[in-house]
Amino acid sequence: MQHIIDRFISYIKIDTQSDATSESTPSTEKQWNLAHKLIADLKAIGMQDVTIDDNAYIMATLPNNTKKEDIPVIGFISHFDTSPDFSGTNINPQIIKNYDGKDIVLNEEQNIILSPDYFDDLLQYKGQTIITTDGTTLLGADDKAGITEIITAMEYLINNPEIKHGTIKVGFTPDEEIGRGAHKFDVTKFGADWAYTMDGSQIGELEYENFNAAGAIVTIKGRSVHPGYAKGKMVNAITIANDFMSLLPAEEVPQKTTGREGFFHVHHISGEIENATIELIIRDHDKDKFEERKKLVSKIGDDLNAIYKDAITVEIKNQYFNMKEKVEPVFHIIETAKEAMEALHIKPILKPIRGGTDGSQLSFMGLPCPNIFAGGHNFHGKYEYVPVESMESAVAVIVKICELTAAKAK
Repeated sequence: MQHIIDRFISYIKIDTQSDATSESTPSTEKQWNLAHKLIADLKAIGMQDVTIDDNAYIMATLPNNTKKEDIPVIGFISHFDTSPDFSGTNINPQIIKNYDGKDIVLNEEQNIILSPDYFDDLLQYKGQTIITTDGTTLLGADDKAGITEIITAMEYLINNPEIKHGTIKVGFTPDEEIGRGAHKFDVTKFGADWAYTMDGSQIGELEYENFNAAGAIVTIKGRSVHPGYAKGKMVNAITIANDFMSLLPAEEVPQKTTGREGFFHVHHISGEIENATIELIIRDHDKDKFEERKKLVSKIGDDLNAIYKDAITVEIKNQYFNMKEKVEPVFHIIETAKEAMEALHIKPILKPIRGGTDGSQLSFMGLPCPNIFAGGHNFHGKYEYVPVESMESAVAVIVKICELTAAKAK
């Protein structure tokens, strides 16, 4: 257990926040700091063909250790950046051994408490070892837990050659948190028949459905006039922005939806009388409903333009699509992961992802890539935590998938 804890902490201690406003890859220079460490660690455990390209995409190979030549080449992928929305600087993790099921004080001075009364998932891990934040940063289990698990699993396979496996590929990417993790991923170079991202949450998660996603930017132009003489002359962009948001379905927002239910999410608004901007994301698992949602956003803009004389510009860009259509034709890769979990007495939890994943983009790039649990909870904030036993279970699942894939080959 201590080995995986030490590895995980060594990774989360390195700040790797990405930055959506940057046009470089990786989007922040500090991501290189962990990238170089990962290269060194992969070489140290005995991985072969360890490479890093000019954009910090890392790949490595564990060669086939059997006499079979027809074993599919499989891959495991995780990202090393953390969310730009919450601090990843000076992470000071706390290790809670034999968790007693009660409140965990993250920061006594600021009265920040991780409580099972609010985060009831904690109760699943009573008696286990939990790694938490100190209440001032995120933890970085998204997705440094995944990286830790992949490297630890490869190390285990190298140290236990009696476990037979085919060729295994490993890939680590920057900038997943800003939606670019797969943009410059060289699928041909990677050379896998399929892969798994180790980027899910609670133990047992196995996901091959995700949202269809788009982002919209609504730009509003107003006209400023002295308020005492404004009648019939002033056009208040802030007021128009409010009108626009009021026409979005009030019940179709993240905090009121679950499962496969889609939503509109306004995540940023700024403005003054003459200029205002609304940024929102559009999500739906169903492709037809997704298209209808995009049309609704455009229609709201058109309807308001009829009133405010073309004050509004709506720009919508697709971000990623539901990987279900790419994974279902090769559903055996889900069955293998499910079989691996069941062999380890882990109950598979098949559910749709209410978000995105590198696996979605990679699936549409020709690399079917469902998602497996990495063990963390409450990502992107100060209440993030990960049970060490869940990370150990993820390592065991990776090893078992490799073993089963080799055993099933003729």
